[in-house]
Amino acid sequence: MLLRLTDVNKFYHGNQVLSHVSLTVEDHDRIGLIGVNGCGKSTLLRILTGHELPDHLVEGDGEIALSAKTSVGYLEQMGGLDRESTVWEEMRSVFQSLLDVQKRLHQLEMRMQTGDMQVAEEYHRLQTWFENNDGYQIDVKIRTVLHGMGFSQETFDRVISGFSGGEKTRLAIAKLLLEAPNLLILDEPTNHLDFKTVMWLEDYLKEYKGALLVVSHDRYFLDRLCTSICEIEMGKLTRYKGNYTAFTQLKEAAVARQWKEYEIQQKEIAKLEDYIARNLTRASTAKSAQSRVKQLEKMERIEKPVTLQKQARVRFTFEMDPPVEVLQVQGIDISVGEGAQRKILLPQLSFEVRRGEKWGIIGDNGIGKSTLLKILQGKLPHLGRIRWTSNVKISYFEQESTNLHPTKTVMQEIHDRVPSWTDLEVRKLLGQVRLTGDNVFKPVGVLSGGERAKVCFAVMMLEHANVLIMDEPTNHLDIVMKEVIEEAMQTFSGTLLFVSHDRYLLDKVADHILELKSDGANTFVGGFSAWLEAQQKVQQEEFSQATLHKTEKSEILQKKEKPTYRSKKQRAQQTKMRADFRIKEKQLDKMQEELDQLSQEITQEWVCNDYQLMQEKCARMQELQMQMDETMEEMILLEDAIER
Repeated sequence: MLLRLTDVNKFYHGNQVLSHVSLTVEDHDRIGLIGVNGCGKSTLLRILTGHELPDHLVEGDGEIALSAKTSVGYLEQMGGLDRESTVWEEMRSVFQSLLDVQKRLHQLEMRMQTGDMQVAEEYHRLQTWFENNDGYQIDVKIRTVLHGMGFSQETFDRVISGFSGGEKTRLAIAKLLLEAPNLLILDEPTNHLDFKTVMWLEDYLKEYKGALLVVSHDRYFLDRLCTSICEIEMGKLTRYKGNYTAFTQLKEAAVARQWKEYEIQQKEIAKLEDYIARNLTRASTAKSAQSRVKQLEKMERIEKPVTLQKQARVRFTFEMDPPVEVLQVQGIDISVGEGAQRKILLPQLSFEVRRGEKWGIIGDNGIGKSTLLKILQGKLPHLGRIRWTSNVKISYFEQESTNLHPTKTVMQEIHDRVPSWTDLEVRKLLGQVRLTGDNVFKPVGVLSGGERAKVCFAVMMLEHANVLIMDEPTNHLDIVMKEVIEEAMQTFSGTLLFVSHDRYLLDKVADHILELKSDGANTFVGGFSAWLEAQQKVQQEEFSQATLHKTEKSEILQKKEKPTYRSKKQRAQQTKMRADFRIKEKQLDKMQEELDQLSQEITQEWVCNDYQLMQEKCARMQELQMQMDETMEEMILLEDAIER
């Protein structure tokens, strides 16, 4: 057991946010913490990490127990970063105790080279501790994590204060991973990460030796990583075994069972109450009725299952089907800027979309995905040809919501689009996307990102388009609303083109994947998981070929460079020792060359993205370092003997 929470309660302004919450975290647990926005997830994390204290209702409640071996790492915005340090300095500070020992080892080596062997015992003791704590892999670990989190070699010497908020969050994650606590607590770790970085982080955390507690709205992340899901609902925490997909199935079954048990008991209660009402005042049946009263009093009442706020109902409809060949794109370029400032992000893009297809568009940040959606609608200039068929009506969801007027109220925004509607009809539409009460009278400009997205969905339902173009439609939504939009996109019978980083959405909705890359674009028939599996297969084949080529080249070089020499018995002992010294010197040079090559390789993207390969190379580097140390000691002894 690493941590145990017992009967924790928390109130804010008289409202109970957490009610009798208990949780145990064991070694190697992978726990996902979920719930609607404002349910108390972050509050629970702050209590777990000692940033807040629970409220006590009775003596002995609100206990938080950590075992003696527990070390907790908690991701906070810019948490624990020294703004004036460089990236490299900040990451190396994690290993300060190892660096201090390394410095002492160098001092002892200098003394032994001058003939002072009295420090040999201390040197051996410190070196053993240094090796057992992976001291020779400090720089390797730092490079691995920084490259995995999207930081190139050129950023290592930059001062942290010059980075953006998102970059600082990524640096905070990197530092936390290097610290390697045995309980790692992360609050929305994927918020500022692109596809590659998220997938690298998933692979890294799957091999993480400690326990994980993660708050996330990224359902794909929860599916790949978690072995149990804890949901906070109406202040109560319920734990379900399995990943997010298993949770949805277990939750549905549990709710159905609770309702059935509740309804059965309610029927029994109604039957008993009816009997009592009819028979309590009759002398002949009063005793029997009193027995029913006692039965009711002793009955352990089943609470009515929690009924959440009414779920949104989003449905996209249209009136007219277009022809089968909806869109033809031939040789267009994706570019930004004008004139001399014009920069081509991707040249010569071609693809075709047929009626009813659902295309998910993916690619690195800044590759031009949002720009492509605008080009397809004729909002930006381009080369090449774009041809929409007849009877096409497009509805566009833009992630910045620039089609909404910031000074208008939500009601006015809808009224201006359908002036003939009454207030009741407008409120009914807004109610479908769960915009109710005073929220409908707020100016659009003061709404949260999720609320603005809901207004956009209401507008799209009004437009009855047969082609939907959507740019990051689920970015600002909680899991519940994400699933509503996901279902609306799945059931839409028209044509859909959408950009998204939500891999769960891509997997559920897309039947085609368009991947944009700096050297071109790839199209794939199938969902995200099928695309990912195909990409991994290609990478494995390329890696196998590269490894085979390197092995063959290495064998040729070894044959050419294999040192040849003959020992001569008549040579004086001192001459033989000189020869041995030169041989070891050459061996040391070869080991250094291999170490330098490995140090260069671990900075390459094809290695950083393969966690197992990176581990193999790091292990080889550690082995080389130990061999070099042994060879150096042998050379020092030989040199002393030659001089004597």
